[in-house]
Amino acid sequence: MNRKPNLKDVAELAGVSAITVSRVLTHPDKVAAKSRLKVEQAIATLGYIRNHAASALASNRSGVLAVIIPSLSNIVFNEVLQGIYSAVKPHQLQVILGDCHYSPLEEEKLIATLLSQAPEGLILTGTDQTDYARKLLQNAGIPVVQLMELTDHPIDINIGFSHFAAGKAMTEHLLARGYRHIGFLGARMDPRTQHRLAGFRKAIEDWNATSRPESLGAEPQSARCEPYVVTTSQSSSIKLGGQLLQAVMAESQGQCDAVFCCNDDLALGALFAARQMNLRIPADLAIAGFNDLEASALVDPGITSVASPRFAMGQQAVDLLMQKASGAQTEFSPIDVGYSIMVRGST
Repeated sequence: MNRKPNLKDVAELAGVSAITVSRVLTHPDKVAAKSRLKVEQAIATLGYIRNHAASALASNRSGVLAVIIPSLSNIVFNEVLQGIYSAVKPHQLQVILGDCHYSPLEEEKLIATLLSQAPEGLILTGTDQTDYARKLLQNAGIPVVQLMELTDHPIDINIGFSHFAAGKAMTEHLLARGYRHIGFLGARMDPRTQHRLAGFRKAIEDWNATSRPESLGAEPQSARCEPYVVTTSQSSSIKLGGQLLQAVMAESQGQCDAVFCCNDDLALGALFAARQMNLRIPADLAIAGFNDLEASALVDPGITSVASPRFAMGQQAVDLLMQKASGAQTEFSPIDVGYSIMVRGST
């Protein structure tokens, strides 16, 4: 055969009707096992590739779920994807994945491209889409889920947690442990990292607002917290964490006694660098991270970190998307999945 095989070719080779082939492709559970096997064998023999666009026009279903994440190499988003993939199986959906490299403009282009594939829904990471991207999504007529952070103005369905509150809670944890010269180490500085930094600043601001001179009969002035902030637009890495720790030690003239890292990659790098500096953890320096990666619990001492239910978020995104697509529920309030401070030996 010198041309691209079509659905009719599959039907003839399998000895079934074209309708049966179509059902195998869209609802295989509704076709008898014997006929389904014939069709699957014919598809494999011919190398038939399904035309999703044509199928979508015929059935109002594309069988496609579009997903956009900021990075394919970041394990944080891999856990979300695992949740998504586990949830799509019962719905006979195929995932089309896009990587926007943390760029809102790149995300905008991906949204336009993926919407041209007539997906049944679209899952996004974060809530900082461009105005044009929001317009495209609002006009698409499909369910849209914004994941991993909360917003007061969701496009459609919003599932996540407050990175501001989590950053504030981690800083309060360090303050409660008695640390008073606390550094914040940040990389890339995407909106979620900026919210964590804002929470860090707010916790220290609140703490210092309650710290009064001894003459007023309250906490001594020495109880005030001195913050140090070192950030970069570079991508996070373990090596960078060590470099940022060296920078904050230089800025604080060695006074820094705790660091809150915007993610666990930086925290691991800070831990390794601190050992090279002969700093005892946590006696000389406390280290806290964010995202609660597996390695954070395995190093010695384990790194205190912020955990969130990323796998469950991915699953819930698909479940709610399909509920809306079926008409079972049309309106959703933002869903706060919360976070936990996983306290370990580093603090």
